[in-house]
Amino acid sequence: MNDIRKYIAENEAAMMNDLFSLIRIPSISALPEHKGDMTACAERWKELLLEAGADEVEIMPSAGNPVVFGKKTVSPAAKTVLIYAHYDVMPVEPLGLWKSQPFEPEIRDGHIWARGADDDKGQAFIQVKAFEYLIKNNLLKNNVKFIFEGEEEIGSPSLETFCEEHKELLKADVILVSDTSMLGADLPSLTTGLRGLAYWEIEVTGPNRDLHSGHFGGAVANPINVLCSMINKVTDSDGRVTIPGFYDEVEEVSGAEREMIAGIPFDEEKYKKAIGVKALCGEKGYSTLERNSCRPSFDVCGIWGGYTGEGSKTVLPAKAYAKVSCRLVPHQDHRTISRMFADYIVSIAPESVRVEVREMHGGDGYVCPITLPAYQAAEKGFEKAFGKKPLAVRRGGSIPIISTFERTLGIKTVLMGFGLESDAIHSPNENFNLEIFRKGIEAVIEFHLAYS
Repeated sequence: MNDIRKYIAENEAAMMNDLFSLIRIPSISALPEHKGDMTACAERWKELLLEAGADEVEIMPSAGNPVVFGKKTVSPAAKTVLIYAHYDVMPVEPLGLWKSQPFEPEIRDGHIWARGADDDKGQAFIQVKAFEYLIKNNLLKNNVKFIFEGEEEIGSPSLETFCEEHKELLKADVILVSDTSMLGADLPSLTTGLRGLAYWEIEVTGPNRDLHSGHFGGAVANPINVLCSMINKVTDSDGRVTIPGFYDEVEEVSGAEREMIAGIPFDEEKYKKAIGVKALCGEKGYSTLERNSCRPSFDVCGIWGGYTGEGSKTVLPAKAYAKVSCRLVPHQDHRTISRMFADYIVSIAPESVRVEVREMHGGDGYVCPITLPAYQAAEKGFEKAFGKKPLAVRRGGSIPIISTFERTLGIKTVLMGFGLESDAIHSPNENFNLEIFRKGIEAVIEFHLAYS
């Protein structure tokens, strides 16, 4: 057993106590009744960062929940790593599906079970314990800064302004984030790209009240029918989005990267079975892994209107609604796409209805060059801890603040995440694999040693 693994084994009980003290705080940013818990969680992080060896830690106000900022200065001439994480978590409903209390962490079957066990308290804790090891063993050669926010799960509405106001404070050579996942426990991987997001709500209004479908059906436009027809026109038979100008800024993935994606171990039959479908679909000319990572997409996230109660009611509804989104790829500006979509939907609406499109939240995509020295240091960290070189993969999800960091602070981010699909983040029975937790600490320690 090497020194790092011995240290983790000897200190694991104390680590779990500290991590569990964070998890027990129900820091749910989406629910206003947990406002006090947000402050309590920020305060607990301050205590833990100081105990880990930070020179100073401050809880700083933002327009929303407080931001925890800490730093350790080794030398003015040394490189600086800015570690980002979030301390807010998702709501826990439906509670009945949890096998244990979501905010009372348990260790079962080699996993930590609780809300926040992975996303993002567990993964953030990996970063802090790696930092602590380096301090205790006099191995830290980089300056380290920490920025932990409490609004990531609601779209980080306050963080861009915070970054604008504190650019000097946040100056760094690279940002390191553990808030992503790997392909599998035996398939370590580094996320090289994230998709962006644009989200809307559509409201279609027809008559001034719900109408009897027998008296008016066939003579008056049904808002649900019209909404479905308009949504159907957003994509064509080849799975491409039809909005004019939508693909103007889409960068085609290089042949070399497509080959790399094709080399990722992927069992399509297993994938279909896991989600209970007989066939897959998407944009023509691209593989499944390309479609869900480096190509844009359009989806209806929710649709409603009319009578949906028990039994039947022959009604022609006055209104229909849908929530829809596009996953975007790097270079597609979510603000531009949002306007394009709204204009397009209004342009294809028939005169028989009135249409309103409300632009909601969004963010841009991100790509990390694999030639970046910090990325290569992360590769070495994974290889040391997991025994094999990590695969470079683009992921289909979005972390909008990552592109904000690049735009606002001018700093690239390395996404060094340790989650698994089976961790069930945002769902009941969220969990985190203890063995990966241990390897994660080792990998981050090795990153710092390689990057200095």
